[in-house]
Amino acid sequence: MGLRRTRRYRAGPKGRLHLRRALRDNLRYGGEPLCLAYRARLWRPRPLVVLCDISGSMERYTRMLLHFVHALSHGLKDVHVEAFVFGTRLTRITHHLRHRDVDESLDEVSRVVQDWSGGTRIGEAIRTFNFRWARRVLGRGALVLIISDGWDRGNVELLRREMARLQRSAYRLIWLNPLLGSETYEPVQRGMAAALPYVDDFLPVHNLASLEHLAETLSSAGTTRPERRQHVHERTP
Repeated sequence: MGLRRTRRYRAGPKGRLHLRRALRDNLRYGGEPLCLAYRARLWRPRPLVVLCDISGSMERYTRMLLHFVHALSHGLKDVHVEAFVFGTRLTRITHHLRHRDVDESLDEVSRVVQDWSGGTRIGEAIRTFNFRWARRVLGRGALVLIISDGWDRGNVELLRREMARLQRSAYRLIWLNPLLGSETYEPVQRGMAAALPYVDDFLPVHNLASLEHLAETLSSAGTTRPERRQHVHERTP
C-alpha cells in the first residue's frame, strides 16, 4: 500500500533537530551540547475502502470478489480496510469479514445482506456512503475501490453528482470493472459513462495479472494526489 506522512514523529539518525531531547540527553555532560538528537516524520499505510457491486449483472463474479475483499481485509499488514456491498442499497460488511475463515465470513455476510443479485442503484448507494460513512472512513488519505460493471438502473445525474463528491473526499478513486478485460468492451453504459470522468484509475479485475496491476497501482499511491481529469467541479447541494 502507498504510504502517507503523518503528523507524528519518531527518533531517527537524521531529520529535524529534536532540541528538547538533545538538551535532556546532554544534561549528564553538564549541559554542553555534545550529542545531537533528530526526529523524522512517521509514515503509515493509507486506509483502504472497498465498495463491491453484488447486483444481478455481477452475480458470476460476486463470490470471487468477496474472497478478494476478505483477502484484502486479512492480508494487508497494518492497513485498515473498510468493506461495503451494494445493489439497491448499501451495506457495511467490515465487521462480518473479521473471521479468518473465508467461508465463515461469507456465510455471515449472506445473512445480513438483503439485496443479493437484484437491481443496481449505484448513485443511491454512493450517496448513502457519502452522507453516512465518508467522514468516518475517508480520513487519513484513504484510497477507494469501487468494483462494478457499471450497469445502473438509477438516476444518472445523481450518480454523476455523488461520484464528484466522492472523488473530492478520496485521496484516490479506483474503479475495477470485470468487463474491462474483454478486448471488445467499451464503457458506454449510461452509469459507467457518467461515473468515468470522476475515476482516477479505471482497471480490469478478471484474472491474476489484473490483480497484480492493481497491487502496483496501490503501491504507487504516494504523497502526491493524482491530477483530476476534470478541471471544473460543480458545487453540489
